[in-house]
Order: sequence, then C-alpha cells, then structure tokens
Amino acid sequence: MNNQINRKELETLWRREEETAHIHGWDFSHIRGKYEEEHDLPWNYEAIVRRCLQPDMRLLDIDTGGGEFLLSLGHPCEHLAATENYLPNIRLCREKLLPLGIDFQEADGSGRLPFPDQSFDMVINRHGNFNPGEIGRVLKPGGIFITEQVGAENDRELVRLLLNDVPKLPFPNQYLEIAKADFEAVGFETLEAEEAFRPIKFWDVGALVWFARIIEWEFPGFCVSDCLDNLYHAQEILEKNGVIEGTIHRFLLAVRSKK
Repeated sequence: MNNQINRKELETLWRREEETAHIHGWDFSHIRGKYEEEHDLPWNYEAIVRRCLQPDMRLLDIDTGGGEFLLSLGHPCEHLAATENYLPNIRLCREKLLPLGIDFQEADGSGRLPFPDQSFDMVINRHGNFNPGEIGRVLKPGGIFITEQVGAENDRELVRLLLNDVPKLPFPNQYLEIAKADFEAVGFETLEAEEAFRPIKFWDVGALVWFARIIEWEFPGFCVSDCLDNLYHAQEILEKNGVIEGTIHRFLLAVRSKK
C-alpha cells in the first residue's frame, strides 16, 4: 500500500464517508467523478420514454425517488402522477411535487396502487418495485409500461470484495425472462426486451464506502469497522490497477396492455 497515505488516515476518510452516507431522491452527485456506471447500456431509457409519450397522455411514475426524472420530461403537471415508498423521498415528493399539481401518493410499487382502474396511458418505473396485475389494472386499454430494472446479479464482485460473508442474492427473481413472462401471463404484449451486464468502476475507496452504505440491500451489514481488512485490500487493488471494477446487471422491458 502506498506509504503516502497510512492506514489510519484512510480509515478516517472512510469513516467520514460512512457518516455522510444519506440520500434524498436518487442523487449520487456526492461521488460524481469518483465512480462510473450505466454509461454504456445498449438502450436509453429516457429516449424510449420520450418516444412513446404524447402531450395529452396521463403518466404515472412508480417509485419516483424525488421526482427528478419525472420532472425532467417536461410533461404537463396536470397529467402526471407518482408514487414513492421510501420515507425521506416521500417527504421530498410532498414538498416538491404536490405544489406543482402532480398527483403524488405514498405507495409501494409491489402492492396495490392508489388509483382507479384505467387511469393512465403510460406507467414508467426505473429501478423500483412493480406488480404486473396492478399495472394492468391502472393502465387504459392499449396503455404502455416501460421499466428499467436492476438485475439479480448486480454488483456481486463488489459485494464479495467488501463483505466477509457473502449474502444470497437480495432479489433472486430479477431477470428479464421472469419479468417478461409475468407480464405476458396477465395479457401484456412485449414491445422491447433487453438485458445487459456492464462495468461499474470506482477510482476512490471512500466513494465505494458511501455507495455500499447507500445500497444497503446489496451490502447488508456493511460498516467500516467490520470490513477494514477488506477495505485495505480494495485500496491495494486501486493502487495496483488504478481502478476497482465490478459488474452491473440491468434489463429493460416495454409492454403494452391488451386493448
């Protein structure tokens, strides 16, 4: 390990990142420039949504985070609705979305959606929970659902690097073919379906600490104190190779409800 930064200094830096690890919305700007992912996916989720979205459509965004993506679409607010189930983001959405006239509701995407039947022309969901039956219920006939999902095998090399006891896959059914079959089973027609494994890169171990604390469902029980030896090993990899690499798992699915 480079003697210019001793272990005690590294531990202090890592503990600082651990203490600051919190998130509002889905904002990873704290580690911008220190890590990279999703820059080379074979699809563009935003472009696909924009291509399908028409000005008069009613649109629902499930698990909207802080509404960042939804607002970026520039769609008329009176035609927008959103749900979120993570408490800090619920507060953020109430402060940000409700004053704009957006129909925001607290709800878990895997359960019942708090909207009447056939309320929407399009439903979107990026990295959130979904229920095919409920999406079919709230979509109008011929309505479209578009989702980009984190797959079951996401970040596993990084999990193995940091944790002594590697946990089982947190979401073992998160595969394209399973999701596609679930929607087709309730009458949806598949429009687009793609799956990809791509690199995730870190140029700073502190950024990896922050990331692991934020993505706690992938790194259960991770803390600097318990994982110091693994973090020192990660620092050695960084100094030897100039980067720490893992693999992300993503899939895209676009389906149309039966008319």
